[in-house]
Amino acid sequence: MTDYAEIFGPEGWLASRIEGFSHRPQQQEMAAAIGRTMEQSGVLVCEAGTGTGKTFAYLVPALMSGLKVIISTGTKNLQDQLYHRDLPMVRQSLASPLSAALLKGRANYLCIHRLDNTLVEEIRLTREQLNQLKRIREWSSETRSGDIAEMSAIPEDASIWPVVTSNTDNCLGQECPSYSKCHLVEARKHAQEADVVVINHHLLCADLALKEEGFGELLPSADCFILDEAHQLPDVASNFFGSTLSGRQLQELARDTVTEYHKEAKDTPVLIERADALKKCAGDMRLAFGLEVRRGAWSELADNPSVAQQLERLKESLEALAEALRAVEGRGKGLDSCKERCELLLSRLQVQEDDAEENASIRWYETTRQGFRLNRTPLEISGIFRGVMQQHPAAWIFTSATLAVGGSFDHFSRQIGLEEAETHCWDSPFDYPHQALWYVPKGLPNPSSPDFNRAVSDLSIPILQASQGRAFLLYTSHRALQEAAEYLADKLEFPMLVQGTAPRTELVERFRELGNAVLLGTSSFWEGVDVRGEALSCVIIDKLPFASPGDPVLQARIDALRKQGGNPFMQFQVPQAAIALKQGAGRLIRDEQDTGALVVCDPRLINKPYGKIFIRSLPPMTKTQDADAISRFFSHVASQV
Repeated sequence: MTDYAEIFGPEGWLASRIEGFSHRPQQQEMAAAIGRTMEQSGVLVCEAGTGTGKTFAYLVPALMSGLKVIISTGTKNLQDQLYHRDLPMVRQSLASPLSAALLKGRANYLCIHRLDNTLVEEIRLTREQLNQLKRIREWSSETRSGDIAEMSAIPEDASIWPVVTSNTDNCLGQECPSYSKCHLVEARKHAQEADVVVINHHLLCADLALKEEGFGELLPSADCFILDEAHQLPDVASNFFGSTLSGRQLQELARDTVTEYHKEAKDTPVLIERADALKKCAGDMRLAFGLEVRRGAWSELADNPSVAQQLERLKESLEALAEALRAVEGRGKGLDSCKERCELLLSRLQVQEDDAEENASIRWYETTRQGFRLNRTPLEISGIFRGVMQQHPAAWIFTSATLAVGGSFDHFSRQIGLEEAETHCWDSPFDYPHQALWYVPKGLPNPSSPDFNRAVSDLSIPILQASQGRAFLLYTSHRALQEAAEYLADKLEFPMLVQGTAPRTELVERFRELGNAVLLGTSSFWEGVDVRGEALSCVIIDKLPFASPGDPVLQARIDALRKQGGNPFMQFQVPQAAIALKQGAGRLIRDEQDTGALVVCDPRLINKPYGKIFIRSLPPMTKTQDADAISRFFSHVASQV
């Protein structure tokens, strides 16, 4: 039995080996609970408030157990931080001999074969892509891992990456001429051999959904799964247990067919004709949806004759290309792969149009600036996920700083099918009543009022003067963000940073460096952003973050709950919004020295009965509705410095 007091105690191993480490009883209790769950191959759902140190609380038992452990995080950024910083620190402190590996999805690794193929494609690349390609080629001769995160100078969403990385559709597997040098194969090999493997939820769910995106040969051998940032899991799992056909998949198939034509089938010009026809058809499909970016239910398309007509043309174009690819079957592995992909996309289109299982799944579409996606998503995944866990008997640990709603784990447990799991909640060790003030203004209009956004902006100005900038303004919609950015542009004396004007990481770094900036952001800034110290001393949230009622997936789930006799607002919408609010509020206090004010500009917190659920879900900050309390708070903080 591991003595966790000896490791986490005031005079313990970690305190003596890690500079700045402080004893937290909650962390020690959490580590012991995780250790017991691992020994018993049980299931644990637990919340650890900000500052508990949950990463160390699960890394220590993982390294002490001697078991094969898979740790899954919410994002690739957290995955990199865990593997490159936290895990080595704990492993060194414990003098652990266990080996560790980092594994990402295949699109995160340079594909040597596709990089070689770009020699054929250069004529179709833009000047920017050609410059980026030159840098990637230079890097390819130096990298050992092939992890594209090493190329930080090229944005993660740069259009060159799909050209030089593979995905499930276009990977040639063991038939690839570069298989022996494949970075992904090497990463999987390390993962198979390692004691602790760090992955992310996308990779985990892709593999659990048997889409061969991950490492199917590794999962059955795991003794324990630890899922950090587990609140993200229901949404990620819903996507992977469904089906998607995207304009990008169609464009890539057309492009790869042209590449393989030049290599293997120059005597069959019909291939290039039909590939070009598919590419045009995919572009026309996007135009048929209209210019705006939106999401909608599949049923909406029945009233749009141009979309229906274009879907039929898309089907015909895929069938024509599949026929041409079958005619050259056996000419080359690349061509055969294109044929299989074409048939797969055709089947996905047919699944999308199929009315069967309408009660078990949600059909919907979404458009981006240049692309589109046709989706089929399971109505609920609890049964699917429960079945997956039964197929992989092991210890399962789900943790996050935001899993409980009003002290209850029912909402998360229902979504994932974990009704019989053991649950624990450890409060943050921070002194919230003294470190933070929570202000809910009086007299604001209802959030549905056309005057609401302007009122929030006017209210923010004196608060930002009191805080001397140093604030996040978090909005629940892009429209509210843009309106506020325009209105506040010439009214603030502090530097203003606005989401969308630069990559998120760059904006956060500039925010830290400036020290008195005001950053305006939407959902992507509500979580996963860690700014410690005085640079972030105020968080203003415009309103309770209820998901858009027009979202087709949400609407379908609401309808299903209502048919079952449930109360979708209280059972689903309020818990989801409470978790999101906890994430946004969690940006404010990040360590024992932080102080700050949280402002939630939504009168429903006070005048609606469900407001109490939100209040009970947030940390125990000092609460006020006194407008002068903000200036007094910051004056007091300044006098303590």
